[in-house]
This record gives sequence, C-alpha cells and structure tokens, in this order.
Amino acid sequence: MQDHPSPKDRFVTVYGRKPVLEALADPALAVDKVILADNAHGPAAREIVTAAQRRGVPVRRATAQRVKVLAGNGRHDQGVLADVVAPRMRTLDAALAGEAGRPPRSVLLLDGITTPANVGMILRTATAAGVDGIVVPRRGVASIDPLVVKASAGVAFHAPVLRCGTAEEAAAALRRAGYPLFGLAADAPRTLFAADLPSRAAYVLGSETAGVSGGVRAEVTDWLAIPMSGGVESLNVASAAAVLCFDLVRRRSERRGAGDVVRPRERTRVG
Repeated sequence: MQDHPSPKDRFVTVYGRKPVLEALADPALAVDKVILADNAHGPAAREIVTAAQRRGVPVRRATAQRVKVLAGNGRHDQGVLADVVAPRMRTLDAALAGEAGRPPRSVLLLDGITTPANVGMILRTATAAGVDGIVVPRRGVASIDPLVVKASAGVAFHAPVLRCGTAEEAAAALRRAGYPLFGLAADAPRTLFAADLPSRAAYVLGSETAGVSGGVRAEVTDWLAIPMSGGVESLNVASAAAVLCFDLVRRRSERRGAGDVVRPRERTRVG
C-alpha cells in the first residue's frame, strides 16, 4: 500500500503563543509560516507578527476554526500556530526507497504510544543514539506537538522522523522491504542482550497498556525481553527504548571490523 505524503510530513507544527514565539526566537529553526486567527488582536498578536516580520516569516490569517483544525488541538492553540521545518522528516516510503541516500539500517516503530512525554523522550533518546529512523504514524500515536517537543528538549525538530498512516501499514512496509521486525515484550523467551541482531532491522515499541497491537504483532518476526529483577515486571516504554537504543550503540561499536552480526560474549536467558 503506497502512502500519500501529507504537508505534515515536512513540518513540526507548534501552537500557542509562547511556543510560537520561542520558535521564532530560535535562529537554529527555520519557520515556514505563521498562521494567526483572524480574531486574534491585541499586544500578544502584535508581538507574534513583529517577531515573524523580524525573521522574514510570512504571517497568514485564517478563521479560528481553521487554526484549531490545523493545530489539531482545540483547547490550547490560542489562535496561532507555526510550521517549523523538520529537515530530517520524510515519509517511510521515501526512506525505504532511498530517496535521500541509503535506506535506514536501524528503525524504531512506535505503536499505540499516546503519551506525549513518552514520544518526546523516545525521539530524544533515539536521535542521541544514532538510530536512522523513528516511525511516528499519523494515527494511533501522539502527534508531534509542543508537548512532544518540550519532552524531547527540542530534539523533535531535528529527529529522523519517518511518517506513515498507521503502525500496521509501517510494519507491513518494513517487512516487504526485507527488515526483520523485533518486538519488545516482558514474556519473550530471549533477552535483548542474548540475541544476535542484524545491523539492518526494525524494532517495535508498543503501548504500556496494550503492548504491540494485533496488526503489528502479525508482522513481528521475533520477540525480545529486557531482563527484570526485584519483582519489577516491565519498564516505562521510554525507558525500554533507551535500553534498546544504547544496546544498539554498543553493538555498532563492537561491529566495526567484526562483520555484520555481533554475538555478545555471554548469553543469558530468563524464565
């Protein structure tokens, strides 16, 4: 199934007066445009218009309802949004086709993670660990909004985000492209640290409440667990992502000059 690019696949949209002003004040960010509700007036609106003019950013007027629709948040947009250029954001299809260089080798797939703080922390961690792509579906996962940007400490603007419709569509596309798909589950028979993992692979992170969804589960080729002790059943999904990402860093370091597959020195099993 071919994905159809959306304008949202080029920008991170921030809304609310303070986030928009912060984006306009940051010279490291390229702001494509500001959209201001036609009923927004007064000192706050003038401050935004002045800041945009100072940066040479066009300001467009739209109805308050249109701003709410574009922001995707009817309670906190405060009548203004800004589209910030996300230079590493692209569609999953484009990434797999190698349209911007070689296809990604390490990919995270977010499935049903709806807490903005978790999505933001995963974006920050995965980017810091050098993961090539983080699939953030347009549906079923928290939107990349000011809450996600804040949780990522601004990294969301520069993260290698890959967009698609749903996690299920992404899982199928990754499998068609030849990626093994590893799922994290507390009851998996093998631990992450005991597994032989290829350098080219995708990893799915499911929601804490429901885990990996049924449609994605059908595409998973193997399951991995993070070993737990002390009676702890599982980690927060953002913490689990950090463990996974930096184990991939360790493997890349060991892989240099050692072939495609890294075999850990010790193999452990749980359960």
